[in-house]
Amino acid sequence: MDSPADPEGPRPSRGYREHRGRMYLCGLGDGPSGGARETSRRLSREQVFVLISAASINLGSMMCYSILGPFFPKEAEKKGASNTVIGMIFGCYALFNLMASLVFGKYLVHIGAKFMFVAGMFVSGGVTVLFGVLDQVPEGPMFIAMCFLVRITDAISFAAAITASSSILAKAFPNNVATVMGSLETFSGLGLVLGPPLGGFLYQSFGYEVPFILLGCIVLLMVPLNMCILPNYESDPGKHSFWKLIILPKVAFISFVITSLSSGFGFLDPTLSLFVLEKFNLPAGYVGLVFLGLALSYAISSPLVGLLSDKMPHLRKWLLVFGNLITAGCYMLLGPAPFLHIKSQLWLLVLILVINGVSAGMSLISTFPEILSCAHENGFEEGLSTLGLVSGLFGALWSVGAFVGPTLGGFLYEKIGFEWAAALQGLWALTSGLVMGLFYLLEHSRRRRRSKLQNILGTEEERTTLLPDET
Repeated sequence: MDSPADPEGPRPSRGYREHRGRMYLCGLGDGPSGGARETSRRLSREQVFVLISAASINLGSMMCYSILGPFFPKEAEKKGASNTVIGMIFGCYALFNLMASLVFGKYLVHIGAKFMFVAGMFVSGGVTVLFGVLDQVPEGPMFIAMCFLVRITDAISFAAAITASSSILAKAFPNNVATVMGSLETFSGLGLVLGPPLGGFLYQSFGYEVPFILLGCIVLLMVPLNMCILPNYESDPGKHSFWKLIILPKVAFISFVITSLSSGFGFLDPTLSLFVLEKFNLPAGYVGLVFLGLALSYAISSPLVGLLSDKMPHLRKWLLVFGNLITAGCYMLLGPAPFLHIKSQLWLLVLILVINGVSAGMSLISTFPEILSCAHENGFEEGLSTLGLVSGLFGALWSVGAFVGPTLGGFLYEKIGFEWAAALQGLWALTSGLVMGLFYLLEHSRRRRRSKLQNILGTEEERTTLLPDET
């Protein structure tokens, strides 16, 4: 039975806890919460505004993140940066996003979700514009230092905006988490889709500055819109911490899955464009189109996977497991790995990226709601404080992989080449998928034994209560 509305907004229902949901959640209306079906049919004005705000940050942030892929590595090489340093420039974004996500997740209630969201978006747009003037900086250490500084600032601002966005969504939509989160991943995927080709063609047509300045101004224009329409949720600080959350066994294993998937995405940022340029001799504008295979398939499949996850929640864990295993196979074939003795072809590369986008969506859609439901089952209060913890933890875990992926990927690309580096990335996804599958099998086995034991104990209790009447 759903809880009545309270000052903090409707709390997740018991059905939601059994149902679980993903990092982008569903359900606060003006009237009483009537379950997932009613929520999906009718959205309140406040819910629509929340969706618009979340869509704007997903789209803007992903475009800012992905626009560098097609041309920045080559520009950085001209300025004296090695492939390893380029990988570190990509990777430092994730490292500082990691630390900032933990801080913002912990103090979300103290700072205020709306203020954190708007301020993060404003700073992110500003530093994107600044990134566009870095070509005026002298080459060598000065250029590299400024790249790190601007990228770090962007990472911190993005962590603030996305942590607040995820928490607000979770607060506004407590009943259909996977469906709404999967639907909003369309905008994340759209940002990934538009960023590389738009950046590549603008770079090819107008030079280095225009892509960053144009995109930064678009993000800045979204700030006043969100200041007007985004609702302001308040809540009391919670008593739980990240440490209590991360030591839960299921959360620990899911954390491994999240980092492996984000590492895979991060690995491609500094390496794929260099590999395509070297292997197939494509111009910069067309290199961006190669990224479309991954981003577009992820954007299209995520809402479908989210809907399936909500309609058939018992399948969610297996979507997570098999998504990882398929992803592992994709990275083995991306090069392809030399031991497979398959010739590298452009059509095969794009096909594998498409499949990888679908398989990554299968896994990622399930991770946030799995963590959230596990937290509720283990005594975490239902409110904005717990949502902030889960959102911050998800962002931090994603950032761990996003730091390791490009940093290690840039180093391995130099040492052993793209083919072997991608195969090693696939090995990580394979390990996380197998470990998660084993955990779910053991969990299922424990529940069956516990159920049998409870049945036996219940039968014995019935017998003992009947004995006095029989004698």
